[in-house]
Amino acid sequence: MTATVFRNVRPPGAERAVDLTVVDGVFADGPAPEGAEVVDGGGRIALPTLVDAHIHPDKTTWGEPWVSRRPASSIAEYAEADAELFRSQTTPLKDRALRLMSHAVTQGTRAMRAHVDVAPAYGMAGVEGVVAAREALKDALDVQVVAFPQHGVVRKPGTADLLEEAARSGAVDIVGGIDPSSFDEALDEQLDLVFGIADRHGVGVDIHLHDRGEPGLEVVRAIVDRTRALSLQGKVSISHVFCVPGLQGAELDKLGDELADAGVSVTTVAPSESLVLPTRRLRELGVGVGLGSDGVRDSWSPFGNADMLHRVHLLAEAQGARLDEELADSFRVAADDGARLLGLPHVDLSPGTPADFFLVRGECLPQVVVDLPARDVVVRAGRVVARNGELSCPE
Repeated sequence: MTATVFRNVRPPGAERAVDLTVVDGVFADGPAPEGAEVVDGGGRIALPTLVDAHIHPDKTTWGEPWVSRRPASSIAEYAEADAELFRSQTTPLKDRALRLMSHAVTQGTRAMRAHVDVAPAYGMAGVEGVVAAREALKDALDVQVVAFPQHGVVRKPGTADLLEEAARSGAVDIVGGIDPSSFDEALDEQLDLVFGIADRHGVGVDIHLHDRGEPGLEVVRAIVDRTRALSLQGKVSISHVFCVPGLQGAELDKLGDELADAGVSVTTVAPSESLVLPTRRLRELGVGVGLGSDGVRDSWSPFGNADMLHRVHLLAEAQGARLDEELADSFRVAADDGARLLGLPHVDLSPGTPADFFLVRGECLPQVVVDLPARDVVVRAGRVVARNGELSCPE
């Protein structure tokens, strides 16, 4: 048995500091066992660690020399820029991914869904690198790996075979797709390929969907139909879903009911006020939702930092949050909803739940969402894995 007492910390909403006792990785009730280690929280707020439901760690140049990006305006042009960046990097992909994923841990991330490019330009190099990074961080971070066909499934011959290989190997948890109609120009063929692979190998599905308006909604309906037909409820997600933010009232509620009934979840990276998903209303309708970082200093953008508390801040701002409850709700998307999306246990600092949390200085949760204080201590299963922005567990 291992036991630790985190002394003088404040759970969300608590007016006074308390002691949190952890035994064998979960919060425990009652007095601490004799000989328990003691960690002084200094009156800091204790908050559940967060889930990054959509990130691309294989593409990152985090910690590398500056990369000057060239103009690009289409997915095909960005995909070619990805390949050029891949060829130009001298640091192994595994090391770049590990550096970024380690940084995410230090900022309070407990788990992530990592979309990893699979295409003839890379073979399985991205999957192998991110899986190796996942293994190195297994004591600090849960990672779901998505075999993601950024270059298209149908338009890029050989990609479907690579997706099949990735799923068959057991290295990935999910197979992906991208804009079946507008990019691949093969709605039924792409979805049939991707869902067929998922069905054969018992993995999930996560489709990038950037199409707006009716073209996007047509894809959503096709995904819902296949999810029902193959009994994949709870194993299918749609990322971005830019066709949803423009929906209102009965139209939004009808689509939300269909998604909830089929067990299809959606994720957003809160890119802007016009493209952020209405997470609160979708949750009320029973739809699983998640929040992610997307790309981090890759060929698509010089921005990104794999800091999910910062992404919570962006979500709140994009949704026009003003009230304390609205700010707290944005945090719950990355904490509670993200955990549910990835099939992880709920964390609320109560007895019996995993001791996965971080400590920050602040007055209350809404103020933390706005001010973004440093994550002074990050705890995984009752063990301190990061302090003051530095990983303290072995890589």
